Amino acid sequence: MKHKIKRFKLKRALNLWELSLYGVGVILGAGIYALIGVGAGIAGNAVWISFIIAAIVAGFTGLSYAELASMYPKEAAEYTYTKKAFNKRQFSFIIGWLMIIAGIVSAVAVAFGFAGYFTHLWGGSVTVVAFILLLVLSFISYLGIKESSTFNIVATIIETSGLLIVIAIGAYVFFSKGIQVNLLETPLGIGVPGIMSAVAIIFFAFLGFEDMVNLAEETKNPKKTVPRALVLALGLSTLLYLLVSFSAVNTVGWEKLSSSSAPLTLTVSSVIPKADLLFSLIALFATANTALILLVVSSRILFGMARDHSFPAILSKIGSRGTPTAAVIISGAIALGLSLTSTIKTVAQVTDLSLFIIYAAVNLSLIVLRFKVPKAARGFKVPFNIGKFPVLPALGLATSLGMIFYFEKNVLLIGLAIIGSGILVYRIFSPNPQSA
Repeated sequence: MKHKIKRFKLKRALNLWELSLYGVGVILGAGIYALIGVGAGIAGNAVWISFIIAAIVAGFTGLSYAELASMYPKEAAEYTYTKKAFNKRQFSFIIGWLMIIAGIVSAVAVAFGFAGYFTHLWGGSVTVVAFILLLVLSFISYLGIKESSTFNIVATIIETSGLLIVIAIGAYVFFSKGIQVNLLETPLGIGVPGIMSAVAIIFFAFLGFEDMVNLAEETKNPKKTVPRALVLALGLSTLLYLLVSFSAVNTVGWEKLSSSSAPLTLTVSSVIPKADLLFSLIALFATANTALILLVVSSRILFGMARDHSFPAILSKIGSRGTPTAAVIISGAIALGLSLTSTIKTVAQVTDLSLFIIYAAVNLSLIVLRFKVPKAARGFKVPFNIGKFPVLPALGLATSLGMIFYFEKNVLLIGLAIIGSGILVYRIFSPNPQSA
């Protein structure tokens, strides 16, 4: 028997710039502050090339998200796209399940990053600090999307100003001293393989653009606003990453970057001494901002899937503040539990693997829908097509699948376990699991 669920609607509050800053905020989160040193240790001074390649890979899939969001501006975006393309409820559920897991796990990873900077300044337990942060951010998420967006805009401005300081330092060094290093130098001369290996790691810095479409129902004129905001956020983030990576390697070189736990602080302090406190505070804002957005989006995916009968009806209900209260509580509770039982390395790798699987499914969905519903209204259409066949989404599919081969066996096993648990949850909560 099919359950009848009242259709609760979310309040539309976000305009183009608010949603764009929301996207920039989550993209510019913990990744660039923490991972540029790791990437430099693999790609050397050529790490800036790795950022360009990562941006291209993200761009392929980002364009697919933009077109699909203009067709189906709904919560639980990936779940909706795969359902429309394949009409296989279980497959769509697994994609939505992976998005929920990836979002919550990412929030935990970023909370650990916040805790690392916090304890560097004031001491304490990383686990306890991460737990308290997630508790506070869950409450902010409960307060409502407008309040969360306001916090995000403030934090985005602060974290972006930190990157602009790095760029200013790089400009000073470049115009006063010129190019200081060989920008194509890689460790041990490994060249292209090192650059590509670094892409698999620093891609974490681009994660987040896909989350923007999950706020479509809370965006004004979503068919036009969401695609424009997505392209704008990804473009701005890529420009900043390229300038920051060039500035960092030209200022201190890859050897020092790779050996530092705070590479951007090192870059700035090499010209402006005693900058540790300033950049630690900026990093705290960056990581807190990212964790908040990830928690918000995860709760919205739960809400959207419950509204489509894939989870208990209570998760589809809107509270007095216009937010999906039960979904917010569940997302926060899972994050709090994971913060007590996991490590930042594991959760970051699981996030990347989950999202590359999702990206492959999203790109494939767009290709299928181009043939299945060619005349459907599209506020945005991915360019470069051969007849009905979209070339760029095909490249997005190929690159997403290719990135999966860079993961270690233990991470792949965890990924299989997550998919298996998703199938089990589907069998328990779906009103008609045989319809898969």
